[in-house]
Amino acid sequence: MSTRRSKLTRRALIAGGGILGCCVAVSAAGTATFFLANQPESTVGDLAFTTPLDIPPLLEGEPDANGRKIFDLTLQTGRTRILPSGEAETWGVNGPFLGPTLRARRGDVVAFAVRNDLPEETSIHWHGMHLPAIMDGGPHQMIAAGEAWSPEWTVDQPAATLWYHPHPHGETAEHVYRGIAGLFLVDDDESDRLDLPREYGIDDFPLIIQDKNITDGGEMSMDTGSFFEQVGGSANFGILGDTILVNGTWDPYLDVTRSLVRFRILNGSNARFYNLGFDDDRPFRLVATDNGFVPGEPVDLTRLQIGPGERAEIVVAFSEGDDVVLRSFELDGLDRQIGGNDSFDVLNLRAAGPLASSPSSPDDLGSSGQAPTVPDDATERDFELDGHNRINGQEMDMTRINEVIPAGALEVWNVRTNGQPHTFHIHGATSWVLEVNGEEPPAHLRGPKDTVFIGPDHAVRLAVQFDTHVDPGTPYMYHCHILKHEDNGMMGQFVVVEPGTEADVPMTIDGHADH
Repeated sequence: MSTRRSKLTRRALIAGGGILGCCVAVSAAGTATFFLANQPESTVGDLAFTTPLDIPPLLEGEPDANGRKIFDLTLQTGRTRILPSGEAETWGVNGPFLGPTLRARRGDVVAFAVRNDLPEETSIHWHGMHLPAIMDGGPHQMIAAGEAWSPEWTVDQPAATLWYHPHPHGETAEHVYRGIAGLFLVDDDESDRLDLPREYGIDDFPLIIQDKNITDGGEMSMDTGSFFEQVGGSANFGILGDTILVNGTWDPYLDVTRSLVRFRILNGSNARFYNLGFDDDRPFRLVATDNGFVPGEPVDLTRLQIGPGERAEIVVAFSEGDDVVLRSFELDGLDRQIGGNDSFDVLNLRAAGPLASSPSSPDDLGSSGQAPTVPDDATERDFELDGHNRINGQEMDMTRINEVIPAGALEVWNVRTNGQPHTFHIHGATSWVLEVNGEEPPAHLRGPKDTVFIGPDHAVRLAVQFDTHVDPGTPYMYHCHILKHEDNGMMGQFVVVEPGTEADVPMTIDGHADH
């Protein structure tokens, strides 16, 4: 069985010598953007759904004599049969492809032994976690090949679905694409009280959605092999794959056994956006965004846009005999360079037998995800995402501190783009969308975030709550989470310092990563 379709794909057109129309748009800033007048990609109706969905193993840490939870993680190479046609060279954590789901509670002291058995240096960033900058796993905490890293911190934030992935400057796109990624679940007392599905792998499932390009021999290609990548278009954005994987599984199905199921969705793709819904347009309830629960009532939806790095928790009701497909639909107005006009069948959900009853989904998710009240005198900062490699006109410099933040500050960040779509991620902080283009944000954006869509004509005003971990010599990052943009330099650095000492902080640091 193959992902090849009867219509010509972009890759097939190039391989066959086909000629596609190409247009060039030049922004006011002089940035050239290429796009193609070709047919969109689609797998709708093409999959047979013959492969059981892989569920990553759950690691909850082994307690030691001091009460810490110990996690052993090994970054390694391997071979994985993604398609029936052959095996691919892949990277993984404690296995050949992707990594285990990690789980901890608020108040836990977690300690990691991360060994790098890859052939090159890398790092592991705990995306969405509030923790000291020296433990963040950004490009300043590199792990040399054959070496280990031992970060340790106390988990102190509300329940959320976070994730982990490499963050080496200039190489993040490749390392994530090869397979180093996994979820990191945080629980707390409030999440325990909510009547939500919570049995991992039974009625509470991780869905890591990624796009890949697979050769006819089964290898995972680092290049799209298309005119998009070779000449323009997605060359500005990186790899857009035509094979969609869920938890590393192609052509997947899941047998549903409960009447109510929770899905923890991660867009782990390098650049592609998804517009998720079900083929029968059944409603679902959004109960959590990146950094925690939606405050108050869940949000009832039939579609959910999710960009690279974003997460969402949804609850879906099923009845006996249901046979539905989770699908990514076209996105009106979203740039074709990030998959806006593509559509994919993602996962088949089958409720063949009698379903065990589940409690009703809660109508009140509490107040832990409520946006804080921003004082009138809050510091405001402006950020323009420029082209595909600059923020406020500057490319990333490992030695430059761009911003200095007083510990515990609640600030307003105004983020906009000069033409191209992005997702904007801030390390070590939680944000809330206050406005989109000067208007109140839609309901699905009212939860706590750490990664936010910033599109053309889509200026976003954020309330950003910073943590109290102080370190004037070690920075956190803010950047576009379209990984090629991040690698190209669309990233800045900030340090968190004791309030009142901001003027004393040097704006340059040693740019060499720690090994």
